[in-house]
Amino acid sequence: MTSIEFRDPVCGMQVNPDKTRYVYEHEEKRYLFCCAGCRSAFMNDPDQFLSGSDRLKESAAQSGSTEGASFVCPMCEGIQALEPGACPSCGMALEPDATAGDVVANAELHDMTRRFWIGVGLGLPVIVLAMVNMFVEDRGSLLVSQSMSNWLQFVFATPFLIWAGRPFFERCWASLVHRSPNMFTLIGLGVGSAYAYSAVATIGPRWFPEWSYTESVVEPYFDTAVVIILLVLLGQILELRARHRTGAALRLLLSFSPTTAHRIVGDREEDIALEEVQVNDVLRVRPGDRIPVDGVVVDGRSAVDESMISGEPIPVEKAVDDSVIGATVNGTGSLIVRAERIGKETLLAQIVKMVSEAQRSRAPIQRVVDRVAGHFVPVVVIVALVAFVAWILWGPEPKFASALVSSVAVLIIACPCALGLATPMAIMMGTGRGATEGVLIRHAEALEALERVDTLIVDKTGTLTQGQPNVRTVLTVRGKDQDEVLQLAGGLERSSEHPLAAAIIAEAARRGLALPRVTDFEYYAGRGVSGMVDGRRVVVGTAAMLESRDIDTSRFTDQSSELARCGETVVFVALEDELVGLLGIVDPVKPTTSEAIRQLREDGLRIVMATGDNRSTAEAVAAEVGLDSADVIAEVLPADKRRIVTERQAAGQVVAMAGDGINDAPALAEATVGIAMGTGTDVAMESAGVTLVRGDLRAIVSARRLSRATMRNIRQNLFLAFVYNSLGIPIAAGLLYPFFGLAISPIWASAAMTMSSLSVIGNALRLRKVKL
Repeated sequence: MTSIEFRDPVCGMQVNPDKTRYVYEHEEKRYLFCCAGCRSAFMNDPDQFLSGSDRLKESAAQSGSTEGASFVCPMCEGIQALEPGACPSCGMALEPDATAGDVVANAELHDMTRRFWIGVGLGLPVIVLAMVNMFVEDRGSLLVSQSMSNWLQFVFATPFLIWAGRPFFERCWASLVHRSPNMFTLIGLGVGSAYAYSAVATIGPRWFPEWSYTESVVEPYFDTAVVIILLVLLGQILELRARHRTGAALRLLLSFSPTTAHRIVGDREEDIALEEVQVNDVLRVRPGDRIPVDGVVVDGRSAVDESMISGEPIPVEKAVDDSVIGATVNGTGSLIVRAERIGKETLLAQIVKMVSEAQRSRAPIQRVVDRVAGHFVPVVVIVALVAFVAWILWGPEPKFASALVSSVAVLIIACPCALGLATPMAIMMGTGRGATEGVLIRHAEALEALERVDTLIVDKTGTLTQGQPNVRTVLTVRGKDQDEVLQLAGGLERSSEHPLAAAIIAEAARRGLALPRVTDFEYYAGRGVSGMVDGRRVVVGTAAMLESRDIDTSRFTDQSSELARCGETVVFVALEDELVGLLGIVDPVKPTTSEAIRQLREDGLRIVMATGDNRSTAEAVAAEVGLDSADVIAEVLPADKRRIVTERQAAGQVVAMAGDGINDAPALAEATVGIAMGTGTDVAMESAGVTLVRGDLRAIVSARRLSRATMRNIRQNLFLAFVYNSLGIPIAAGLLYPFFGLAISPIWASAAMTMSSLSVIGNALRLRKVKL
């Protein structure tokens, strides 16, 4: 293996190959580079970060790590590890990646809960002793002297901090090593300062100036350190529980999938785990069972409840050659299904993946917050040092103790927990809420931009229409039979994925026609196809395509115009450069489209139709759904759709593009927000930022309401966080002391910091109830 030296893009440390961890790609063993600091894995290509959960799962399984699960940061994109731990960037606990397979128990929540309750047992004596010393004036009446009380607090506080506070000190140290200051930097510095001061005061009180102690004893702040850690632990527990609730949508989706499948092998049938199903396996789906994987029916007939995908309560009839979706529920009939997509390739797995990725993606507004937070911690440390010096110079006696308390309070109250949670919590709750309504947000950028969209460009086929066209008209030249023309067109279109091709093939099958073999197949995006059928050149496509090949279509000019006015898409068929027929294909408009167009217009959007169909057909559909002919752009190629998007963006419009086909992918990717129909192609969904699972344009209105609610929630969270820090830091530094004698102890600072985080979390949780 070639030696390659490169550095971890997160922490900057040099990493080396780990020969115990590897994956196979294209039958080639590829070793992983592993960074001990970040616990991240990299491929042996320095430019390729190992982000695929399937690779992580495979490599972890081969190295015997954590049941093959992968772990991701809930805040930061691109942070993945083979083992649980803390994010090297923000310090948050890594969580099991729901897209990797099994849902792993939240070990971090369990660990924090255990540390909290054991910490209560160890820390309670410290708090009690401190309270007694604080409220009992006659120390001679106490069974324990002040000096003995200090030592007892030291004995209990030390194991408390080692046990209960260890995660926070580890994250503080990691943030310093990686030069990535975060909220745990401030917690570690604040608590560490309070404990170090108290430990030195207990062990060597005479080392302090005379004015700092009474009766040879210096007042310690062990109780401050203990209470701060307990409050931070409590805040972490409540936050982790809230995060657990945000993953409810993912867990619900994952629960739909069955755990076993009934595989048919020869004359026998066997029950196997779902993970053992392979492509092309033949599976039996019994009445009432959930379909294990995406596939196609090879035998049997039944009605399948697809409401989890389509939202429609009426079961869909399934027969031979019909597609079925994994996790949907079979009715009273028995089906034999051939597996076509398994594991992470199934529609359910793709939905889970999209929701999970969206919950970890960062909105543009978060980048502003990140830049502020990057400068925030150093500024707070400087403020704490200034406060320390000011109290030493001008503060009341004991000056050193007062200065330390003030600086520690600044470090604690400035902890940017609320600032760091403001955007991610709202994004997670918003995307989870959208998933329950069939609106899958792939990227946080899309969720933020949706509220600003003013122009919506829509494709026709599969977006405004059902995307399941059928042949209504077959016209032929004299001497040619309709079946012969359909055979030629069907044989050629069998190699195409266009919805119109499916209609031609379906009509040929309905007539019982055998489709001939095709060679030299060529696809011309938005125009048509050509190829050799039984040794003869056949061309199927638009009039423009045939005319570009010098094929005369004038004999059908009147008929094609009339069909187009009736909303039929006209496809010409030529054999050996001679026109032989015409097919009129109609794609029924979705029943919900007209209502969707009305709602979108009322929501302030301008709707533009861009389609590869001819203008007459496009205008017929536009008239049916309530669009103006001026907003119809017809006979466009895929590149033209992208150009239309670009031109309107250049004109200052915020453009969303809605489509479902491969030909829409460039425009979906170019648009400010790409919106894919869940009933469309995988390429379209991969190119879009939003997917409408049910393929209903009315869901765009819901998505915009969700966008507005989420962005409003983020702004409220940021307001709470900034106002809290703007008011809290000066007060903790002692700004009000000269005027009102008011100062904040570190304990109250920690309580205020925790309450600010909880206020942000509570505000974000309100998105679960938002009306869409």
